[in-house]
Formats: sequence, C-alpha cells, structure tokens
Amino acid sequence: MQIHGSIHQFPKELKITILIFVATLSIGFYGGLSFVNSTTSMQPSGIEMHYLGNEADEDADIMKFKKSKHEILSIVHNHILSLSVIFFLLAVLLSTTSLNKKWKYLLMIEPFLSVIFTFGGIYFLWSGLTWVKYIIIVSGVLMTLSFIAATLTIYYQILIVKK
Repeated sequence: MQIHGSIHQFPKELKITILIFVATLSIGFYGGLSFVNSTTSMQPSGIEMHYLGNEADEDADIMKFKKSKHEILSIVHNHILSLSVIFFLLAVLLSTTSLNKKWKYLLMIEPFLSVIFTFGGIYFLWSGLTWVKYIIIVSGVLMTLSFIAATLTIYYQILIVKK
C-alpha cells in the first residue's frame, strides 16, 4: 500500500478537518509551552527549582516544595501517554505527505525519543541527578522543533503543494 504523497488526494472535507485538528493541537501544545515558561522561566535553575523546590532559599519570592513521588509519577505518566498519542497522530499524517522520506522519518521518530528523554529526565532530576536538567532542555527543544516542523509540513502539504 502506497501512502507517500496520498495527502494530496484526500477529499477537501478531510483536508479541512486535518487543518483544524492540527491548529487545535498546536494551541494545546503552545499553551503547554507557555505553562512551562511560567513555571521554569525556560532556565536550568527554574527546571530544577520547579521539581526539587527552593525551601533552602529564604529570600525566594515564591516558595516551592519538592514534588512528591505521587506528583512526579503522575506528571511523567500523563505526559508520556498524551504526547505519545499526539506524536503518533502527527506521524500518521506525516506519513501521507510527499516530504523527502529521510526528513519524514526523522520527524516521525525523533519526537518519541525526545518524550522519553524529557520526561524520563524529569524523573531522574527529581531522583537527584541534577545534571539531567540539561538533557531535559535539549530534548525539550528537539521535541518542540519536531512539533513545529511536523505541523508546518502538514499545513504546507495541504495548502500549498498540489500534486
């Protein structure tokens, strides 16, 4: 079964549904990034403080406490499950595009690795391996770049490329 490039033959109503789905998904994804920015300031120290607390800093503007085991397991579990579904759906849509196959495979597979490294890293950070915060940052950036590239590719393939 050949699905490479089949997005161009989808009926108009399916293309519109895909565009609306990807737009809605993007709102949720970027809303999540906004939350991460507000809780961590997108800084290594902010990531560490968000999960490990700042009780030792008597001058802190906002007191934060180390996440409990229940909280950290819930965060890791929920994000790995939900982001896996999100990136699987994007991978299915990407598989139908006429994008170069090597780029397509990269955009289909990389986000899953980033999800594992980001949220596995959060668990290990919480466990005391503070240097993992840098892996969390790199994998989080790669995950976001993959999301942006995948969604823009889908938009481009539906709206611009005519086959």
